[in-house]
Amino acid sequence: MILARHGQSQFNVHFGATRTDPGIVDPILTELGRAQALAIADALMAGDRPRVKRLIASPYRRALETAEIVATRLDVPVSVEPLVRERAAFTCDIGSDPAELARRWPHLAFDHIGNRWWGAGEESETDLAARCRAFRAAMAAREDWREVAVVSHWGFIRALTGQPLPNGAWIAFDPTL
Repeated sequence: MILARHGQSQFNVHFGATRTDPGIVDPILTELGRAQALAIADALMAGDRPRVKRLIASPYRRALETAEIVATRLDVPVSVEPLVRERAAFTCDIGSDPAELARRWPHLAFDHIGNRWWGAGEESETDLAARCRAFRAAMAAREDWREVAVVSHWGFIRALTGQPLPNGAWIAFDPTL
């Protein structure tokens, strides 16, 4: 499968410049972030790897926006999966109510996630690792995992793979190994 980090968000701009939490709840993408999402889509259309036929996205707005851009370019469906959310550590990791998300993305299903699907307080590395193991096992059990791209976050991807990715980057990952 492919693991992609969402495009640059408003939070990333401010935090990158100051190294302080700017207090932005569930930020949206910047213009650069939208361009990064298009670049992800273009990269996934190129090459000799299996064609991506489905996207899985975190319920954070920055990931949903990235997934929407990629899905439109690839013409594939998107499903929302809270297991691939960011590790709760900053204000940006406070999510949005599923009803609000459904109004913005009416073509996506949010009825399977709770009203507070994000973590309460800072998530421990142990809890994050358990969440990564659960997701990895679920994907390894799927026959179509090679045709799936996941739009997620720095902390989740780092915990799953050991590799920190910049905004708009992606890597191939075999959940069966």
